Order: sequence, then structure tokens, then C-alpha cells
Amino acid sequence: MSSPKDFTYVTGTEPHRIRTRQILKSHPEVKKLISKNPVTMVWILVCVGIQLVMAYLLKDQPWYIILAAAWLIGAFPVHTLFVCIHEAAHNLIFRKPWANVAAGIIANFPSLIPTAISFKNYHLKHHAFQGVHELDADLPDYWEARLINNYFIGKMIWLLFFPVFQAIRTLRCIELAAVDKYVAMNIICQILFDGLIVYFWGWPALGYLGASFLFSVGLHPLGARWIQEHYLVLDKNQETYSYYGVLNTVNMNVGYHNEHHDMPSIPWNNLPKLKSIAPEFYDNLKYHTSFTKLFFTFLFSQEVSLFSRIVRKERGKVTLSDNSTPDLQVISAEEQLQKY
Repeated sequence: MSSPKDFTYVTGTEPHRIRTRQILKSHPEVKKLISKNPVTMVWILVCVGIQLVMAYLLKDQPWYIILAAAWLIGAFPVHTLFVCIHEAAHNLIFRKPWANVAAGIIANFPSLIPTAISFKNYHLKHHAFQGVHELDADLPDYWEARLINNYFIGKMIWLLFFPVFQAIRTLRCIELAAVDKYVAMNIICQILFDGLIVYFWGWPALGYLGASFLFSVGLHPLGARWIQEHYLVLDKNQETYSYYGVLNTVNMNVGYHNEHHDMPSIPWNNLPKLKSIAPEFYDNLKYHTSFTKLFFTFLFSQEVSLFSRIVRKERGKVTLSDNSTPDLQVISAEEQLQKY
């Protein structure tokens, strides 16, 4: 079987909105899972602390030691911090929006590039407009998919420079505001943090943090997360996949992606509870159990390419409101209950 040469186009709404209504109708008790989890801030401080200690210990080491440490150790706390940024983007840590902004900015520090608030602005649209190419920055660009094709070397380069490709995609989302006061705050705070690292510990320490970030989201088994979530690897008709593997225990249930899309106002610690309460909605879905296996399958299988995604042209009933918050995007517990 050859790889697809174009995206898979479908009509109709994305599956999560429908399943959410069905789950709430069959299991209204899942509303109790909607909450905030300030313990996530503890994870943020621990992971930031780990990276600072590692950067200090490696500040006088040769580059090959720094790269090895970044791949073997640093990628894991940074990936967890990205999950924390995701939680902050959904306002799932604290009740006050500004506190979630602050948590996201702090979690962003070891990644060196100020992406936490920009990620929030675009990620919320991914939930509301899943598969709509002009609004969902999670989808590869057409040129991106054609450039990478289905060859090993292309996919390896794509994973290595994944943050670059992700940033370029946002340029096509012309309807969305790219900069606001919180984005500016993120940029200023990040520049100050990066400058302090270089001033006190030097460029090798900064290099370790940067390499850890690149590996945490790219050329590393952890990078398979981006393939796991929406790429058509197991079933050409299933749009979203969960991962039920061992890394969920250290990466804050990052794999419960169907569950998260169905109920995005449920924090990470309650996502397994959602699956256990409503198993009939998830047990029939295909899922992944190994990031490592998926990582190598994506790299070496010519049946999988960046075109292995579902795309829709219709926005359904979802619109952009005046403040650029999607009408049907679920952000807070109160909004979720009101919508459904």
C-alpha cells in the first residue's frame, strides 16, 4: 500500500462534539470531574528545577555530553512541562486566568523559545476547528506534506525541526490574532531568563536547555506523541487516538487524547477516570501503547506520511467571536456545562 498523496477529506462535524453530548447524556456524573488542579504547579516547579540543575552541572561539559544528556534525560522533564503549558492553556491549573498565564510562562522557561501563550491562542482553535486547514495549526501545510513525503530522511528532518514547521503553520491562520499583551509578556520574561542563563552559566548551559527542548518535541520517541494524536496510522477512518502506555505515569496522562478532546475542561489527573466511567465510548476505539514503536513506524513505514490526516472544509456551526475565542470551545467548567 502506498502513502496518501493528499489529505483525507470528510464532511460533517468532528467526532468529539458528538461524543461529548452522548457521554454527558449517559453519564452526567462525569461533570464532577471538571475542576482545577493546582498540584500541576508543583510539577512545573520540579521540572524547571531539574532542568536548571542539569544546565548548571553541564555548563563546563563538551557538546557530545550535553547532547547525550539532553536526549537521555532533559527531553523528559521538558515534555512534561509542555503538558503543563497545555493544562495552563485550558485554564485547568488555577481559577484565575492570569494565574494560568503565569504558570504557562514559568513552565516555558527551560524551552528557551517563548511559545506558551502563542500555543494557547492557536491550540484553542485546534479544538474548535479540528481539521479546518485555515484555522487548525496542528495540521501540516500542503507544501510541508509534499516536501517531507513518506521517506525516512524527510520524516527524520521534520521531527528534528518540528518546532520550526509548527511555527510556520501559524502564518496561514490569518483570522487569528498572533500577538497580544500576554504574548508580549511571555517574550519579555523568556528573553530575561535566557539572558540570565548565559550570563551566569554560559552558552553550554543554554545549549543543553535548547537541545532538551528540540528532543522533547521532535527526534525522540517522545516526539511520537504528535503522530499518536491525529495521524491515521491504525485506522484511516479514526481521527483521534489515545495512548495508554507507561509514559502516562510520568507525563501527566498525556496520552488520553480522545478523552481530552471530548471533555477539555477535565484536568489531566481526572482523564483516566473519564475513561473508566464511560468505557463503552472508548473501548471500541483503536489506541497506541508504545511511543517507541510508533516513532519507528512513522519513520520507516512508507504507508504513513504527513498527508495521513483528516481535513474538513466546513466549519459547522463554530464561529470566531469578537475576542477570538471559539463559540464552542470549552475552556472553563462553567462554559462546558452551559454548552451541553
